Amino acid sequence: MKLSARNRLSGTVRNVKLGTVMAEVTVDVGGQQIVSAITRASAEHLGLAEGQPVTVFVKATEVLLGVEDG
Repeated sequence: MKLSARNRLSGTVRNVKLGTVMAEVTVDVGGQQIVSAITRASAEHLGLAEGQPVTVFVKATEVLLGVEDG
């Protein structure tokens, strides 16, 4: 598989909430949670389920960084 996205993070599906049209998928990446909103059809096509290993691909025009005060 070739993709233009350069940011790839390996993780594990922690939760899949299926709605009528959309699905909210929570992925644990090294103790941090990433939440993705995808179509329900895509979630079903991928067979996403809790405990499944996945790769999160991030391609964005904006990535924000924050620094804790102190």
